[in-house]
Amino acid sequence: MEKELIQCAPKRGSWVTPCLDMLPLSVAVLPWGILCGSLGVQAGLTPLQAQAMSLLVFAGAAQLSGVTMMGVGIPGSTLFGTTFVISARHLLYSVNFHQYIRPLPLRWRLALGFLLTDEMYVVSAAHTEKTGSFCRYYALISGFFFYVCWNLATLLGVIGGAQLDNIETLGLEFAIAATFIALVIPTIKDKPILISVIITAIASVLLTMANFSNALIVSA
Repeated sequence: MEKELIQCAPKRGSWVTPCLDMLPLSVAVLPWGILCGSLGVQAGLTPLQAQAMSLLVFAGAAQLSGVTMMGVGIPGSTLFGTTFVISARHLLYSVNFHQYIRPLPLRWRLALGFLLTDEMYVVSAAHTEKTGSFCRYYALISGFFFYVCWNLATLLGVIGGAQLDNIETLGLEFAIAATFIALVIPTIKDKPILISVIITAIASVLLTMANFSNALIVSA
């Protein structure tokens, strides 16, 4: 494993491929980022605070949930508990990434851990499967490119937050569902995965209709 990591070295123009691979997903979440920035301002955050959420938290679904709850005065304990559950899926990503990043220096592990998102995980996993080895530079560049795009989208939302009232009525949150659909579909390559996706989808819908707590986590 360490040999594979050493062989993965940056080359001239090596940043282009990961950026291009991440570009479609970055464009797909633009409405999502704009919604986060705008709702943050409308929830009472200052423009700097709203932007800081994307700079420091960098978790779209958790951010949307958080600013929505802050806007209606939900207690902090409930806010942190909800966002923890929403972000729990990253534990699964990190378990898979652990085998690759364990030999790396701490600075690399911290950087890749911070940049680890649904999008970065999927793009990097696809690259690893295609090339046969994990490339830390590919993961870092693709994750950082997405980070920059997410924060630019948030900035647009922050700037337009004061002018766009009731932005949540525009249906921009559908970008969340569309993004996850785009992430899942390419991974369906055999019957076991297809069956897993179908069962999870059905279970999620049924448990949500039954008002079951943490329906998505239980379904997964």
